Amino acid sequence: MRRSALILITTLVPGISFAKDIEQLDKLCVSKKYHNYVNASVTWYENLVDLTIKKDPELEGVAGWFLEGRRNHFKLNEEAFDYFLENDPAKLNFDAPVESWLNLSQEDVKSLSTSQGELADAAKKVFEFRQGKAHEGNYDLRSALASLLSHPKEIDVPLTQYNDAMMKLAETSCDKQ
Repeated sequence: MRRSALILITTLVPGISFAKDIEQLDKLCVSKKYHNYVNASVTWYENLVDLTIKKDPELEGVAGWFLEGRRNHFKLNEEAFDYFLENDPAKLNFDAPVESWLNLSQEDVKSLSTSQGELADAAKKVFEFRQGKAHEGNYDLRSALASLLSHPKEIDVPLTQYNDAMMKLAETSCDKQ
C-alpha cells in the first residue's frame, strides 16, 4: 500500500512542476486569446437568440433580458481576467482550455460585487441579475433555445462559426519563444 502511494505521488509531482506560469506566456497574446473567446461566446449567444426570435418574435423582450445577462457575465469575466492577469495570475489556470482559464464562483462574484475594487461595478450587475427575479418569459425562452439546440441543421451556421473560432483559439499558442 505504501509503495503504491509513493508511486502515485512521484507520478503526480512532474505534472505539478510543468504547470504553466505566466512568465512562460506572452501576456498580450493571452489577453487577446481570452478576449477572442469572450467575443466568440457572446456572438454564439446572440446568434442563437436571433434564430429563436425569428421563429417566435414574441420572445424578443425576454431575449433582450437574457442577452443582457450573458453580455454582463462575459464582460465581468473579461475584466476579471485582465485584472488577475496583471495583479494575481495565480488565480488563472493556463493548463486548461481557454474557456476555463478563469473560474469565478458565485461566491467570488458576490464578494467582488460588494468590494470597492475595479471589478465591483461589473460584478454587481452580474450578481444582481443572478439574484433577481427571472423574466416572466424566461422558461419560454429557455425551452425555445433547447428546442433550437436539438435541431443541429437549424444552428449549423452559428455552430460552425463558434466551433471554428474555438478551434482557432485552441491552435493559438501564447508560449514565449
